[in-house]
Amino acid sequence: MDDERPLAATRGLSQRRRWYGMAVALLGAPALTVALLPIRGTVGLDTILLIFVLVSVSASVLGGVVPALTAALVSFGVANFFFAPPYGTLVVASAGELVDLVVFLAVTAFVGLITEMGARTRERAERARARAEWLAGLEDASNPASLAAVLTEARRVYGADWAALTERDTPVATTGQRPQTGQELRASAGDGMYLAILGPEHLGADLAPLEALAATAGRLWRSQRLAEQANRAEELARIDELRASLLAAVGHDIRAPLATIRTSADTLGDRTFTLSDEDRNELLDEIQSAVGRLDAIIANLLDLSRLQAGVLSVSLEPISVLQVLTDAARRGSQRVRLEVADDLPLVMADPGLLERVMANLVDNADRYEPSGGQIVVAAYPRGRRVEIAVIDHGPGVSPDRLAEIFRPFQHFSDRAVGGVGLGLAIARGFVEAMGGTIAPAATPGGGLTMTVSVEVSDAANPHR
Repeated sequence: MDDERPLAATRGLSQRRRWYGMAVALLGAPALTVALLPIRGTVGLDTILLIFVLVSVSASVLGGVVPALTAALVSFGVANFFFAPPYGTLVVASAGELVDLVVFLAVTAFVGLITEMGARTRERAERARARAEWLAGLEDASNPASLAAVLTEARRVYGADWAALTERDTPVATTGQRPQTGQELRASAGDGMYLAILGPEHLGADLAPLEALAATAGRLWRSQRLAEQANRAEELARIDELRASLLAAVGHDIRAPLATIRTSADTLGDRTFTLSDEDRNELLDEIQSAVGRLDAIIANLLDLSRLQAGVLSVSLEPISVLQVLTDAARRGSQRVRLEVADDLPLVMADPGLLERVMANLVDNADRYEPSGGQIVVAAYPRGRRVEIAVIDHGPGVSPDRLAEIFRPFQHFSDRAVGGVGLGLAIARGFVEAMGGTIAPAATPGGGLTMTVSVEVSDAANPHR
């Protein structure tokens, strides 16, 4: 492990600082002795020893306890030899001076120990801070890639080939290539889970980094599982809400045509009534109209389920917009006026889906277009795309509600209109499936304009 691995840093002071401290211990006392010799005899031994304490303190601050003790012993020796009478010997003539020397030795040793302990405490605090920042940089419970980052970091820190988070001895997340042989290290990730790494021999005996990474990996895995469960619960809640909305919205729209069919059929089958041919034809027309409404409701519901399940089949091909609009207008309202540019190129689209889109848009416009009004369907080229606008002059939609217009089961008018409110949602799903866009806008003078944009086919521009 090197200095780039924050959790594997060497404990205590660095080797360089210890060497600096030892240099001060070995050279400081002799240098100070040379400086103090001219005043020998004019100051007391206790004052000389206080000055020598500076050497020991400096050595301890730089290198810790070993240089401090070395400085204390060297200072003790030179102070005794050069400054304690009789000079030039290690004999101490005065008991008081002997006490001064012993106290000096004890104090300097104590200072060295305190400095070493402080350095180690600061080192542990720094390591803890670095570990917290390091793990915080890896951990993001909302990001599944964070777990892979933790496993990758475990491999990097220990130089391992493979790392895995296991639950009941079954890997739930792995990174790297598992070797056939090698040394394995494991650390608990909580709740019966382990972080295991496998690699060359001598991975290292310091498990502190691995334990920190294991705790982080276990926490991330549990957070991700909780997030997945929450997402599933939220999805189920949305499905329940959709089902409730579906039942509420579809109930009336299905019952109304069914009631029409039943009433008309009962009337036709009742022998007590004498019906004219005109009455019979009118009842048959009512039945056909009701069946058509039921067919449209069921088709929209099936289309919505296909979109939500992601199983919509799309087959893009060069097609004529005019042909699609003609078919859609024929199926839709009789109040449609087509305005198609003469130079309109072919577009890349699914003909069936695009026809359904236009039919839904025309049907939606027809529901809100005032009596006697006309729906305009205009198609024109715009750069590399063709835009198709369905324009009505109904009540329109408030600008602050345009973002809601594609939500299922939505109605934006106080008037009672038929339909379940799925047409625009299905139209957007079909258009986006074909790689196009659909956008609502206010019609000048009142009403709603729905604009579909699809890409021009390359077949229409062979020299592009």
